[in-house]
Amino acid sequence: QVQLVESGGGSVQAGGSLKLSCTASALFFSTFCGAWFRQAPGKEREGVAAIESYGSAVYADLVKGRFTISKDNVKNTLYLQMNSLKPEDTAMYYCAAGPDCTGAPNYSYGMDYWGKGTLVTISS
Repeated sequence: QVQLVESGGGSVQAGGSLKLSCTASALFFSTFCGAWFRQAPGKEREGVAAIESYGSAVYADLVKGRFTISKDNVKNTLYLQMNSLKPEDTAMYYCAAGPDCTGAPNYSYGMDYWGKGTLVTISS
């Protein structure tokens, strides 16, 4: 069965960096879209970034220029490099995968599989 396992969350000060990882089993990022979503306390889930199987990436406006999505097809792992972090980036970050990135990251309807999340906390 498909499993997506996130790691790399933690607590950092504003302006700092974190790199999230998402390792997949029974699913290959070489043939699936991979994406990151986040949900802050009391807020709706929002898309962060997505990367097609062939490598094309798209970003939500809020993170453009600060976050970079990437993947290693050999390790079957999805990454999210987060720089210049702000307190408003505090959220649970979720890895997701689907047959393609249609609608992502603004919409999650194309995502068939989800991880359990990793918590990112940014202090001011």
